[in-house]
Amino acid sequence: MLIPKKNRKEVYKYLFREGVIYAKKDFNLPAHPEIASVPNLQVIKLMQSFTSKELVKEIFSWRVYYWYLTDEGIAYLREYLNLSADVVPNTLKKSNRPATEHAGARDERPARGGDRPGGDR
Repeated sequence: MLIPKKNRKEVYKYLFREGVIYAKKDFNLPAHPEIASVPNLQVIKLMQSFTSKELVKEIFSWRVYYWYLTDEGIAYLREYLNLSADVVPNTLKKSNRPATEHAGARDERPARGGDRPGGDR
C-alpha cells in the first residue's frame, strides 16, 4: 500500500513520542482517533510492516490492535526521525509521582471477627 510520506511521518512521530499506538480493527474508519489527519487503514498497514520487521510487538484484543515499540524499533525511529539519543518515548520516562505505601500491610488491619471472643463464629 502506498502511504504518503507526510502520513507516515505523523504516525512515526506519534509512535515514538508515546511508545505505544492502538487502532480499532475498522479498515473503513476515515481517520485514526489519535492522529486525525491519517486514515486508520494506513496506521494498521504501517504497524503490520513494523511487526514483520520486529520493530513493534503486537497484541490484538476485543477488535483493537495494540503495538508496543521494541528497542530495535526505538533505534530505527531515532534514525528515521533524526532524533538525538537522549530523547526517549513516554513509556520509558520515569514517573514523577511519589511512591505510595503498599495498601495490604498486615499490621494495620483489625483482627478478623471484630471484638467478639473466640473468632468470627
